[in-house]
Amino acid sequence: MSRRLALPTLAAALAFGASANAQVNLTAETGPPGGVPHGAVTTLGELASQAGVANFQIAEGQTLTNSLQNVAQGKTDVAAVPLILPFLLSKGAGPYAKLGKKKGAELAANTAVLYTYLYGGYALYAYDSSPVKGWKDIKGKTIVNGPPRGAALSIARALVRLVTGYSDGKDYKGRQSNWGQMVKTITDGTGDAMVLPITFPDSRIVRSLGSGSMTAWSVPIKAWNSAGMQKYLKAPGIAPWVIDLKTVKPLKGLTLVSEDGVWRSPATAGADMVHMSMDFEIAKALTKVAISNVKAFTTKAPYMANMGIGNTDPAKTGLCGPVPVKYHPGAVAAWEEAGHKIPDCARP
Repeated sequence: MSRRLALPTLAAALAFGASANAQVNLTAETGPPGGVPHGAVTTLGELASQAGVANFQIAEGQTLTNSLQNVAQGKTDVAAVPLILPFLLSKGAGPYAKLGKKKGAELAANTAVLYTYLYGGYALYAYDSSPVKGWKDIKGKTIVNGPPRGAALSIARALVRLVTGYSDGKDYKGRQSNWGQMVKTITDGTGDAMVLPITFPDSRIVRSLGSGSMTAWSVPIKAWNSAGMQKYLKAPGIAPWVIDLKTVKPLKGLTLVSEDGVWRSPATAGADMVHMSMDFEIAKALTKVAISNVKAFTTKAPYMANMGIGNTDPAKTGLCGPVPVKYHPGAVAAWEEAGHKIPDCARP
């Protein structure tokens, strides 16, 4: 397991100041600023330094597909990981196809979870000037539904199919855009509506409201309770995102629509992960500092409020089922000392 201060490839690393009491130096990888994975890892780094547990050197803006492999190979100590990735790695599938199933399974077995969280949900949303006034209006329209490839596009297509029965390319025209160009794509009228990841508040929507007011629609209750949707919510890397809209601060120019004031949608499930060989006491201390400071995570940024950290229920975390990754033994000890039950399916 790497204990180097920094990897040669971490040119964009963000270093937290060294603490005289810190025990170890750890490398970490996460996504770009403005998202839950970035908030989770940077908060852990700050808390670990303050507690004298470890100093983090964080490379941000990373491709998390690669970050998981780096953790599995012992090149990085901690990484933010969507839970679909350990599943794909264990199968040698998707972005890990070149590794093959045997090597992928070996690498996946090297990884472990400290704690889980949700990246946010999904929404259908459109400018109020659009002809799309809800899910039923998607047919025949152009829908911006994610980047050219990846989990977000797959989830968006599945969500539309489960709610409406419509398929991309047959019943509506999906339009893709890279994340860096997504706000421009939203605002220039490329699509009639969007089916994209969403947080409360959502940075893309905030930046897009300058072009007009918008409405966002939750998954309808009937579609949510359907057998197909309930099965999908147990798919690898997926978890339910259910939020009482009374707890959401209103955003001027955005109307949130739900039949009963509760937002429902699939969410991308993720975790901060480490190598299984990480020292027991270090893994325990990192997990303990996270459990003890949940408020620090949820107040790091407005969109972090609904990330679901501090939960160990597999029905809400995305663990167990087809996802092969388990908690690190040190993490289990920390969770149990804090009074949480770790399900057998998530124990190493």
